[in-house]
Amino acid sequence: MKFISWNIDSLNAALTSDSNRAQMSRQVLETIQDYQPDVLAIQETKLSAKGPTKKHAKRLEEWFPDYDYAWVSSVEPARKGYAGNMVFYKKDLSPEVTYPRIDAPEPMDSEGRMITLEFDNFYFTQVYTPNAGSQLARLGERQEWDKQYANYLTSLDAAKPVIAAGDFNVAHQEIDLAHPENNHHSAGFTDEEREGFSHLLSRGFTDSFRHVNGDVEGVYSWWAQRVKTSKENNSGWRIDYFLTSDRLSDQVEKSEMVDSGPRQDHTPIYLEINF
Repeated sequence: MKFISWNIDSLNAALTSDSNRAQMSRQVLETIQDYQPDVLAIQETKLSAKGPTKKHAKRLEEWFPDYDYAWVSSVEPARKGYAGNMVFYKKDLSPEVTYPRIDAPEPMDSEGRMITLEFDNFYFTQVYTPNAGSQLARLGERQEWDKQYANYLTSLDAAKPVIAAGDFNVAHQEIDLAHPENNHHSAGFTDEEREGFSHLLSRGFTDSFRHVNGDVEGVYSWWAQRVKTSKENNSGWRIDYFLTSDRLSDQVEKSEMVDSGPRQDHTPIYLEINF
């Protein structure tokens, strides 16, 4: 099976705007179409609590006619139009869809951060992990999220193997970002966040990219939009992951980045697994 995960940073903009960035986003969607994934997970949709509008639904049908989809959005007491996820799956698949709440600090559970698909032989779950925030204001809550999320994945893994995809908002090792020396106190590379990710892996999960590609350097999934030359200079971070249950790791055939051209911010990631 083929899987793609992408933090799109506003589905509405990608579908309806005529800005240069929106046009680049649609070019990425065209690239995703070429892969024909069985499952496509999209994070940070930023839709309203009511989800896709009729206009969105029409555009999605044009882009992905062979897929059904499920969505979750931020609801009160969380901010409106914040976070949010959507998952597409081919119409010949019939997973059971759930929208987990993991007893995380509020309002994280209300921010539309997770969707899980249960298939006959495995779970597919996607996540948009909370950012520790400016000046690490949300680091304590983020640490609690990491603990609760690890517990959730472990509970799934006890029933059947798991594929966990998404924007985890952490660069795990120094080789996962271009300038580790400057970022030990930056959100996404604090000791606390990295330890949280290590703890998650220790519960029985594998970073599929490192499993397949070893200690390759200079491969990233995110480049800062605010720095115009970040992608040109490959000054990036690898913060998007496909994790698998350890017992699935040797069935992974590919785990890599999808070329998003000149578009900065996140690039999609791709997983191919032979069940």
